[in-house]
Amino acid sequence: VQLQASGGGLVQAGGSLRLSCAASGRTFSSGVMGWFRQAPGKEREFVAAISWSSGTVYYADAAKGRFTISTDNAKNTVYLQMNNLKPEDTAVYYCADKPNPFGNKYNARSYSYWGAGTLVTVSS
Repeated sequence: VQLQASGGGLVQAGGSLRLSCAASGRTFSSGVMGWFRQAPGKEREFVAAISWSSGTVYYADAAKGRFTISTDNAKNTVYLQMNNLKPEDTAVYYCADKPNPFGNKYNARSYSYWGAGTLVTVSS
């Protein structure tokens, strides 16, 4: 499985960005795709996840109401629309694939494949 994340950049507080993650290497009709982030000096943390088959979504509290995760199943691509960005959202954002649709969607250790990450910087 290969994951290619893109869409990061520099944005002012209150602005928006849309991250994309193009996936390949297996049939993405099941499993879960997640977004995680890691800020300097901090541990990697869960942001959002979505089921490929059902579209069920999962959000961290910090993402609820501001971020939206979605998929384009025809393109095997997952998006993370981020609105009203805050300086504390600054981090490297990673997409990750969890082929097993069951189990914990919030724990990074549950995910088998990871993209290289894309940097999001939010200035105040």
